[in-house]
Amino acid sequence: MTEQTLTQHLIAASETHWQRYIQHDFVRQLAAGTLPKACFEHYLKQDYLFLIHFARAFGLAAYKSRTLDELRQAQRSLHGIIDIELGLHIGYCETFGISRQALEETVESTPNMAYTRYVLERGMAGDLLDLNVALAPCIMGYAAVANWLQTQPFLVTEGNPYADWVQMYASEEYQQVAEAHRQACDAISMAQLGETRVQALSRTFDDATRLEIDFWQMGLDCR
Repeated sequence: MTEQTLTQHLIAASETHWQRYIQHDFVRQLAAGTLPKACFEHYLKQDYLFLIHFARAFGLAAYKSRTLDELRQAQRSLHGIIDIELGLHIGYCETFGISRQALEETVESTPNMAYTRYVLERGMAGDLLDLNVALAPCIMGYAAVANWLQTQPFLVTEGNPYADWVQMYASEEYQQVAEAHRQACDAISMAQLGETRVQALSRTFDDATRLEIDFWQMGLDCR
C-alpha cells in the first residue's frame, strides 16, 4: 500500500473544515453568477491586500530556505506575485470599476489581518515547511475550489460576470502552481517527520483552512 503523503493526511485530518471551505456559499454564488456585485468588489479589494502579504510570506520563504532549489522556488513565487499576479489583479479590478487608488486606500478587514498575520507568524516561528503548510489551504485550495465548481450543475459560464475568476483558477497554469506547492509540502515523508511534527502541521493546516472560511464569509458579508 502506498504511504499517505503529508498533504493527503492534512486534508483528511481537516475534512470537515476543508469541505466547508471548498464548498462555501461565497464560491457557490460566484459560480452561479448570483453573488452581489458589492460583495465581490469587497473581496477583490481585500484580496489585493492579501496578495501583498502573500508576497511578504514568500520573501520570508526565501529567508527560511536551506537549499538553492528552495531559494529559487521562493524567488519564482515572489516574482510571480509582485511582477505578474498583482498587475493582473489590478487590471481585473479595473473591469469592475475599482481603481488602483481605491485598492491602495482599502482598509484591511479583521479576517484578512487574522489570516495573513497567522501565516507570517507560522513562518517566523517555524521552518520553511511550517510556512508552506500555512500557505497550502490558499494555494492548493483555490485549485480545488475551481475543480469542484467545474463539476457542479449550478455553474454558469454564459453571462456570468464572475466566470473568468473560475476559469483563472481552473487553468492549467494555476493548477501547476498548486501542484508545485503540493510537491514542496510532500518532499519529506510523514515517517521522516514523525507523529508529533505531523500533528503540529495538521493544526496549522486546519487553522489556516478555518481562516480561509472566514475570508469567504468576509466577502459574503461585505465586512
